[in-house]
Amino acid sequence: MYTFLLTLLILDAIVLAIAVLLQSGKGGGLAASFGGASSSSDSLIGSRQAGNLLTKASWWCGGIFLGLAFILQMMSSRSAAPKSVLDKLAAPAAAPAAPGAPTGTAAPASPLTQPNPPASPAATPPKQ
Repeated sequence: MYTFLLTLLILDAIVLAIAVLLQSGKGGGLAASFGGASSSSDSLIGSRQAGNLLTKASWWCGGIFLGLAFILQMMSSRSAAPKSVLDKLAAPAAAPAAPGAPTGTAAPASPLTQPNPPASPAATPPKQ
C-alpha cells in the first residue's frame, strides 16, 4: 500500500510540474502595481481570470499532492520500534539462540553458579 501511494505521489508531482510549466504568465505581479506592465485599474486590484484546464489541473494536483504527502508521512511514522527510552528499558531482552538450536526457540538459561567450582587451596597437595 505504501509503495502504491508513493508511486501515485511521484506521478502527481510530475503532472503538477507539467501543468504549472505549461501555464502562460499572467503579466501582472508586483511590477504591474507600480505601472510597470499596465496601469489599468484591474492590475492594481487584480482581475479574476476564468479558470482554464491547466489552472484547474494545477489546483487539483496540488491538493492531491498535499493529501498524499500527509498520508505517507502518517504511514511512515508508525513503526514497531519503542517510542521512548523507558519503553526500551521496560521491554525484556530476548536471549540469543544457541548456534545449534533451531530458529524460533530460545537457548536455555545458564545457571548463576558455575557447575565445577574451583578447588580450594587447602584441598590441593603442596608442590615440592
